[in-house]
Amino acid sequence: MSVDNTIEIIPFSPTYKEAIKTLNLEWLQKHFRVEPKDELVLSDPQGQIIDKGGMIFYAKYKDEIVGTVSLIKIDDTTFELSKMAVTDGVQGLGIGKKLMLHCFAVAEAKGMEKVILYSNRKLLSAIHLYEKFGFVEVPLEDGVYERADIKMERIIR
Repeated sequence: MSVDNTIEIIPFSPTYKEAIKTLNLEWLQKHFRVEPKDELVLSDPQGQIIDKGGMIFYAKYKDEIVGTVSLIKIDDTTFELSKMAVTDGVQGLGIGKKLMLHCFAVAEAKGMEKVILYSNRKLLSAIHLYEKFGFVEVPLEDGVYERADIKMERIIR
């Protein structure tokens, strides 16, 4: 019997509601602190992301959810790439890359003009990944996330 090592990107479903919280808390607690805004969104992904026109995707590997990413609708032309996390044991398999490519394809299909994100400069591998995918630094407004010290955007079309 062969082991299936393919990484499948699947949409949000209530079955996997807890995965977005578990995966994000794992890295937030490792690098930062969990902010009230994180707690709100992660505890109610359906209400805070899906019901507001956004989307959540999961990376499934060997029948386990090992990664997640969200597209939060900002307005009719912009999505925020958010809540991206890949569990420690499977980093380096290109899961983040696959999740991002999926987000760009969806954003383009939905007619979005750009994707923005907020990050922190100490997350070197994340920043490197974003730059590799064509994100460029833009001015950061105040008060979005305590941990955010960089805002980036990528023009879709």
